[in-house]
Amino acid sequence: MNDKPAGKGLITIAAQELSDNQVITLSLAGRKLDKKDLFGKSDPFLEFYKPGDDGKWMLVHRTEVIKYTLDPVWKPFTVPLVSLCDGDMEKPIQVMCYDYDNDGGHDFIGEFQTSVSQMCEARDGVPLEFECINPKKQRKKKNYKNSGIIILRSCKINRDYSFLDYILGGCQLMFTVGIDFTASNGNPLDPSSLHYINPMGTNEYLSAIWAVGQIIQDYDSDKMFPALGFGAQLPPDWKVSHEFAINFNPTNPFCSGVDGIAQAYSACLPHIRFYGPTNFSPIVNHVARFAAQATQQQTATQYFILLIITDGVISDMEETRHAVVQASKLPMSIIIVGVGNADFAAMEFLDGDSRTLRSHTGEEAARDIVQFVPFREFRNAAKETLAKAVLAELPQQVVQYFKHKNLPPTNSEPA
Repeated sequence: MNDKPAGKGLITIAAQELSDNQVITLSLAGRKLDKKDLFGKSDPFLEFYKPGDDGKWMLVHRTEVIKYTLDPVWKPFTVPLVSLCDGDMEKPIQVMCYDYDNDGGHDFIGEFQTSVSQMCEARDGVPLEFECINPKKQRKKKNYKNSGIIILRSCKINRDYSFLDYILGGCQLMFTVGIDFTASNGNPLDPSSLHYINPMGTNEYLSAIWAVGQIIQDYDSDKMFPALGFGAQLPPDWKVSHEFAINFNPTNPFCSGVDGIAQAYSACLPHIRFYGPTNFSPIVNHVARFAAQATQQQTATQYFILLIITDGVISDMEETRHAVVQASKLPMSIIIVGVGNADFAAMEFLDGDSRTLRSHTGEEAARDIVQFVPFREFRNAAKETLAKAVLAELPQQVVQYFKHKNLPPTNSEPA
């Protein structure tokens, strides 16, 4: 992997974090907490504090409120270790328990002090118990015992790997391009066509290939990329194909670097007939087959990126939705760049930023893997701006997949 300039390129924008991030996950409950409400039980929540540089306690985390109970069970929560204790396992941590009031005047139930090293004694099945003490009550009442018990059910510390950790650990980004050759693009010899190569030697398709490919190729050591076309009739029998190699070599559709993709694209234009319909699912399923094979290794060594460049409306929306939902379970992301001025509402729908994508059977996507960017918004911008928008979600998608599968970077130290 050393031949790859892993820190290079705009894709690291979203990965400028410390490589050695550790996070702590705590699971807490309460037992027999003091009753604070006149008509009913308490609504308890916890606050965690650490000592600040000025000697005052600094709030680090507040749990959710559990309504109407003296025996709350809070949801497990995860915070960076550096936030909780500045990485110092012995640093005191103050935990305060309150009864929530709508007016903001929360009633104090009790408190205790601990440290991360003490909390680490709690393991699943061996909880740790802390007496919740109200110092005022303790001073006033002779027979005061406590104001309830806070139970630490479990405490786990894990490494929170970043995108950069996976790249430095040897993960290759496997890049495939899918190009729309449907008739709605217009005759490539006509200057109004989206496939017309202007005197500067470019068009919107080539601009999108350059913007994305030049960055992603830094993360793939052999820089050999499959480039596929869809929606065209091919010689010699002029049958429509929705996943053909644009270099016309089906057994070896690989192009050498982004330059190779651009050359194969320009060379194939005069030899095909633009046709239709605009079917995405064959090309999504094509890449998904390779991503599925990669999962058999059960290591974080390959992640697949499909860049689809298209001028418009998807014809096989149901099949594409199904294909994307299936692909969401695999080490794979899909970037769609819309060229031209068509209505891209369907693309926004596939990009599950606002709601979870479902297939026609109702199955939900395991995660959001589609990023849609309309090229027209970047026509007059620097190509770095387009690249940044196109690749914005990719680092978190890579990390999200490998974390969900409990796969650390291949060359990583254990947490």
